Amino acid sequence: MKRRDFLHTLAATTTTSLAPLASANPIVRRVRPGEAGWPSAESWARLNQEVGGTLQRVAPVFGACAGAAASAACGDERRYHDNPYWIGDQAGGTQNSGWLDAWRPALSAYAVKARNAGDVAAAVNFARKNALRLVVKGGGHSYLGTSNAPDSLLVWTRALNSVKLHEAFVPIGCEGRLAPVPAVSAGAGAMWIDLYHAVTTRAGRYVQGGGCMTVGVAGLVQSGGFNSFSKCFGTAAANLLEAEIVSADGQVKVVNPARDPDLFWAIKGGGGGTFGVVTRVTLRTHDLPVHFGAAWGKIKATSDAAFVQLIARFMDLYQQALFNPHWGEHVHLGPDNTLELNMISQGLDSSEVHAVWRPFFAWVKSSPELFTIASPVGCDAWHARGWWDVEKNQSMAADPRPGAPSHHGWTRGDIGELSVLLHGYDSLWLPAALLEQRKTLDAALFAASRHQMLRLFFGKGLAGATPAVREAALQTATNPAVVDAFVLVIIADGEKAADPAQGSQPGNLQGARGNADAIAKAAATLRRIAPHSGSYVSESNYFNPNWQQEYWGANYARLQAIKAKADPDGLFYVYHGVGSEAWSDNGFTRRALG
Repeated sequence: MKRRDFLHTLAATTTTSLAPLASANPIVRRVRPGEAGWPSAESWARLNQEVGGTLQRVAPVFGACAGAAASAACGDERRYHDNPYWIGDQAGGTQNSGWLDAWRPALSAYAVKARNAGDVAAAVNFARKNALRLVVKGGGHSYLGTSNAPDSLLVWTRALNSVKLHEAFVPIGCEGRLAPVPAVSAGAGAMWIDLYHAVTTRAGRYVQGGGCMTVGVAGLVQSGGFNSFSKCFGTAAANLLEAEIVSADGQVKVVNPARDPDLFWAIKGGGGGTFGVVTRVTLRTHDLPVHFGAAWGKIKATSDAAFVQLIARFMDLYQQALFNPHWGEHVHLGPDNTLELNMISQGLDSSEVHAVWRPFFAWVKSSPELFTIASPVGCDAWHARGWWDVEKNQSMAADPRPGAPSHHGWTRGDIGELSVLLHGYDSLWLPAALLEQRKTLDAALFAASRHQMLRLFFGKGLAGATPAVREAALQTATNPAVVDAFVLVIIADGEKAADPAQGSQPGNLQGARGNADAIAKAAATLRRIAPHSGSYVSESNYFNPNWQQEYWGANYARLQAIKAKADPDGLFYVYHGVGSEAWSDNGFTRRALG
């Protein structure tokens, strides 16, 4: 099927910038089940008919064994409760078990498992006309709980998972303005493993996506989208060429630099589920480097003084050899005086990778009285085409369910995050200017690590990237501070429930709140040397009082204006999303009109 045939229903779509939507009777309060105005059974039946029978009541993910221990559903729950693909395949599934004193998984009243943009439009129209709380979910990875809400209608995009490669793609209306480029189109419900399989494993190219295999494609793009190789290939948002989106008035639109350019800009980092329901994205693909590589291991200092030396020596290495488009991923600095390496490279062969790390490893091993190897250190490089191949990459585990796609797998190290109840979470970008103030930077890293482990994600800051990557990021809605930051520091803690069905309650409430306090203290220590440096919306503090400025910086005013035109009634409410100030935290009650 040709792209234009696929898009034939969109021919009537406007090609101009956004115009304000009429709102003669602004919604003041959204309705809940049992209240006056809640749709009748007949109304729900008509919606179900309109969406081809895909409307369903939403069941608890971990409730089958409570009612029918001998059922097939209970058997699946017992076998697959630690399988992120299985959880994502449940309408009520969230990859986390909630956040202490913030949110917990909550069931929508109904879900539309959309098969196409028409199903999404039907659900959007139904929610708008009936004053329902609408929520959108693809992968279910939202740390802030934005992809679930009680008593809501869920637009579930999981089934929109097609992937199509293009040898020479030009966005509609951009013929003659933009040169054709290789690209990939994916439905909103596709996961990054689906794109990596199609683009890299099979086609030998690269697409900029996320590090976690089960994250939804559309959600990552709308939030910005970083991974280990962002200093070379940019953000997912900056690689977006075109998108299909269902707007608040139920229209299916194609947006790109020529068609609704304001809306197109807003979904490039302006936050998922805020401006409409994205149903398809088309992303630029790149030449695949010959090699991807890694460096790993854990080093423990025998004293605080030795740990200060270790931090300084590693930061020397980073500044001299890793602060460039070849290197990304992260290191951990722990309160127990450990440095854990999880660095990843692109474009360097094995000899080049070893040349980078050999002096550092030799320095560590030369002082056994100061440092011990807590976990073997090492480095190497491999052919990049097999990086996401489940059969070839021993660090990946395959989805064992009968009938599961053979390419579906997850990185073994990520499984510990599944079904975690977060005690606290925060992130902040550190500007590259601090690399010229190393005593201040190193001392702050050490001081902050006394409270809680620091995770330094070097690929999530674009200082050190190519000029083209930095300029492209400035053309998105992502906080401009990212182009001057060399790292995103993430500080978080939580617990994995022994029984996921009871995972919304901590085992030790006092200890959980102590962890939250330690996270706050560590973040405050770093903010003293990097005030107002910004925070990544997808990985941030639920309780951040300055979220508008932290998430989007100078871009927030423009985003607000676009939101007011595209969605004046706030149908697409997201906690701490653009325009959410007008609504209660649960999205049901308008705080102020106008």
